[in-house]
Amino acid sequence: MARPISATYRLQLRGPQADESGRSFGFAEAKAILPYLKKLRVSHLYLSPILTSMPDSNHGYDVIDPTTINEELGGMEGFRALAEAAHEYGMGIIIDIVPNHLGIAEPYRNKWWWDVLKHGQDSEFEYYFDIDWHEDNGSGGKLGIPILGAEGDTDKLELDEVNDEKVLRYYEHIFPIAPGTGDGTVEEVYERQHYRLNFWRDGVINYRRFFSVNTLAGVRQEDAMVFEHTHRILRELVAEDLIDGVRVDHPDGLSDPFGYLHRLREVVGPDRWLIIEKILGVEEPLDPRLSVDGTTGYDALRELDGVFISREAEDNFSMLALQKTGSTWDEVALHSTEAALKREIAQTELHAEIRRLARAMRRDNFSTAGTNVTEEKLHETIEELIAEMPVYRADYISLSRTTAAIIADMSRRFPSRRDALDLIAAALLGNGEAKIRFAQVCGAVMAKGVEDTTFYRASRLVALQEVGGAPGRFGVSAAEFHLLQEERSMLWPRAMTTLSTHDTKRGEDVRARIIELTEDPSEFSELVNRVSAILPAPDGATGFFLFQNLLGIWPADGVITESLRTRFHDYAQKAVREASVKTTWADPNERFESALADWIDAMFDGPATSMITEFVARLHRGAVQISLGRKMLQLVGAGIPDTYQGAEFFEDSLVDPDNRRFVDYTARSQALDQLEDWDWSEVSQPGYTHLEEHFNLAKIAVVRHAHAVRQEYPACFVGGDHQAVFAQGRAEAHIVGIARGTDRQHLSIIGLAVRRPLILEETGGWFDTTVTLPAGRWRDRLTGRVYTGKVPADQIFADLPTALLVLQPETEI
Repeated sequence: MARPISATYRLQLRGPQADESGRSFGFAEAKAILPYLKKLRVSHLYLSPILTSMPDSNHGYDVIDPTTINEELGGMEGFRALAEAAHEYGMGIIIDIVPNHLGIAEPYRNKWWWDVLKHGQDSEFEYYFDIDWHEDNGSGGKLGIPILGAEGDTDKLELDEVNDEKVLRYYEHIFPIAPGTGDGTVEEVYERQHYRLNFWRDGVINYRRFFSVNTLAGVRQEDAMVFEHTHRILRELVAEDLIDGVRVDHPDGLSDPFGYLHRLREVVGPDRWLIIEKILGVEEPLDPRLSVDGTTGYDALRELDGVFISREAEDNFSMLALQKTGSTWDEVALHSTEAALKREIAQTELHAEIRRLARAMRRDNFSTAGTNVTEEKLHETIEELIAEMPVYRADYISLSRTTAAIIADMSRRFPSRRDALDLIAAALLGNGEAKIRFAQVCGAVMAKGVEDTTFYRASRLVALQEVGGAPGRFGVSAAEFHLLQEERSMLWPRAMTTLSTHDTKRGEDVRARIIELTEDPSEFSELVNRVSAILPAPDGATGFFLFQNLLGIWPADGVITESLRTRFHDYAQKAVREASVKTTWADPNERFESALADWIDAMFDGPATSMITEFVARLHRGAVQISLGRKMLQLVGAGIPDTYQGAEFFEDSLVDPDNRRFVDYTARSQALDQLEDWDWSEVSQPGYTHLEEHFNLAKIAVVRHAHAVRQEYPACFVGGDHQAVFAQGRAEAHIVGIARGTDRQHLSIIGLAVRRPLILEETGGWFDTTVTLPAGRWRDRLTGRVYTGKVPADQIFADLPTALLVLQPETEI
């Protein structure tokens, strides 16, 4: 029986080979911090993938053996020990599974893939992978692998022997030799194999991948035998009652997510938590017929960030972006860029998938539609159609008309493409390979074109550019925010909510800093212009993008460490290569990257350094207030809140691998001990300047007390009611609040947060603003203060910019 879930804590596991120091964080290390997590009042550990992955993996999503638990993390016995210890503390475990793909970077490590390379279509594991063996697959019916560094580079192949097995070697890459084919010259042996090694730039790839990652091969979970084999260990963990839930990585990559999740629900049972990494468009609903408890929370992240943005600054930011980058990056500009980049991705990185899809459409077209359409016209039309798709994949029942509507619109706008569109529509009606593959390719193109490229180019306000975000929409109104929270409380009360993940491009506190820029767009604009005049970036658009991120991680005290300098250099290189404007992963522009590195160093230690530090000091004062209030709203809001490892303290993480650094749990445990006798009124100062010294303590206090309230009042959260809390008075717009209870008449918890704190400060403070509380005595769990009736805002927020009010039992009155 699953243990009740109230709040999760994400842990990134890794073996010793994943870190240069040889340090690991496996099951034993996770077990060691259980006392701390118990004091933090976490109900469940939420673990990164635990199955056997590449030895040097710092994330675990490149699983090479889905039938075993990673020995580098502690193996099955280590996992059992962790689970048993967690259960003794009253906590449970959620695991992260990766059904869509397996790691094949070093083929010999993946025995299934190795067997397919060795035996081809005769391999007992051939049907485990999504491979195109047709004669027209571009590799002569063989399995095409993009590995060669140059055209015709097969002359570099050598015969070798590894572990008493004869192999073909191409530099550090080794490949098996089929039985009975090892005699003769290297060329003769190679020609007898079931695979063909292709020039990596040719784009001839005959197996489905995770997006465009050649080292992650897609798995055919639609096959019952494959499902059973890859989920055997999960059945074992469920049978032993070691886990309480599952997070599913990238279900949109599968051929039939709906069917897969239905089967998975049967495996985990009706009571265990089942959530999916489903990226929703801003207006896209999660199909209520899915056998899941909800998403992993990127939709909630957008809402929680958006409600703290000063929306009045939109025009200022649009004009500044136009001045610095040549685009306003508003909704129209973003849609245009996204469509163009999706089209480009379909024509380049994912063109192998387009070609395979086109061949499937020819085979699945059982009508006479489009029989005269050329290959070029079909490819172009598929690319245009996919570029216009507004969601990851549209074959969910709740989106049943999406594809038809896009085809109809394209047919109207582009009459010359009607024959090709008719062929595509007819093929989709065949309900075969083409229909499935179309949905899979749409998701891959969306991910690569939008989150992995557009979001590294757009720069109106980079805090909005997270997975599932809508940067064309400048913030979220309080009314929209509450409507969405109410919807989640009714439809998906057990969905995960999050502010930081292993995939976020900026951690929650970094985004809070950047959000604060919207409170003073004029000062920000002046700073940008002054700094760019003194230290012009090698490219204006790149500089504007990176400068916002730099402000997000700039130390409040102005002390630049070598670690910070190195981390930001690494981030900048990744960001500009992902943007693919001035440099790329495939063709690095060393001259540009070197100039950019010099510019960054000049920022850290040059004529603009002091003015940046001065600007950040004020920015930081507002950001800490947002960070605390936003965390409070997440923790008391609808859904099951997750705290990413270490984020109970201030964290300045950028995109992976930066956000997967080791966490100092000793300091955090000591902070919890310090809270036992802490009195905020004794350190409180006007303008919350005391938070500059005590922010970590304040944030962990919010997390700990909110977790405790969720455990004490479970009926008020999952299955409970959400009510909006509004203030009254001159500064009423600066308060956003959530009330939770078993129903509208029985509210027991209220979470309050300050919005736009710097504007509030500049306009004179709270004046006559009040919050009217329901009947009864309400105690703030953070400060111990007790309130009744109509309470002045300056009293509620005297010590902290957030409050956690709990209705006191009548026996205490």
